[in-house]
Amino acid sequence: MSNYYCLVAGLPDVAFDGSRVAFTVERFKEDIYPELSANDATCVDLFFLERDNTNILAILRKGEEAVIEQYGCYSREELEEIISSAKNGDTPISGVPSYIYRFFEYYIANEGNSNVIWEDVLSAFYYDYATECPNRFIADWFAFNRNVNNLLVAFAARKYKMNIADAIVGDDEIAEALRTSGARDFGLTGALDYFESVQRLSENSRLQERERQLDDIRWKWLEDNSVFNYFSVERLFVFLLKLSILERWAKLDAEKGMQRYNEMIAELKSGMDNKSIEL
Repeated sequence: MSNYYCLVAGLPDVAFDGSRVAFTVERFKEDIYPELSANDATCVDLFFLERDNTNILAILRKGEEAVIEQYGCYSREELEEIISSAKNGDTPISGVPSYIYRFFEYYIANEGNSNVIWEDVLSAFYYDYATECPNRFIADWFAFNRNVNNLLVAFAARKYKMNIADAIVGDDEIAEALRTSGARDFGLTGALDYFESVQRLSENSRLQERERQLDDIRWKWLEDNSVFNYFSVERLFVFLLKLSILERWAKLDAEKGMQRYNEMIAELKSGMDNKSIEL
């Protein structure tokens, strides 16, 4: 196991309290990622592969017009080469995660099926791959996220009397309980210490509040499960995940602020127009 004393010691403190951090995911990718060992980099890649998943689906839908998210593991050109290779049934490109080729095997066999939700299919293959990460902490993080997402889907499906089984991702014990249990708590209250927290937030109809509560649960999980990881890749991974959460809220807050600014300008113009009419 590699230790990163200097890197960890130089990281700024981060808190989920609305404060700004002079560090970004982009800077992490450029400054910290190159310092990781090969094995640790492969584990951290799991974070960046989520962006590649988004980009793969965008290219499949829109081709050359697809807008590509930056700072995945692969460039647009590399993704197009991977997609072409997978569709043609070529020998898998060395180093490309196996779940991508598993996804394309399914995609080719079911491309004409309009009932398939490709985001869910790709997520299922991705989480199966990520939860097999040799780093136990990182594997547990992805298992936790899959569980939380599945719980939210199950609560919503039950509320609106939809088929739960078809919407659940994965084949682990938690996923199976959600698919088959008729109990109010799916028999999971004692199995997942965050079950009740997720259940409460699922009942919140205010979307932005619910999203913040969800990130609170994620942040707490990271804090509780990384207590004894000091100068290892786990600490760097936690920092990266926290940066991602903070960046997302900074963007949302900026968009909300711009929306309010535009509303104020519209109100001001409306008031001025009304005064002109009165005159």
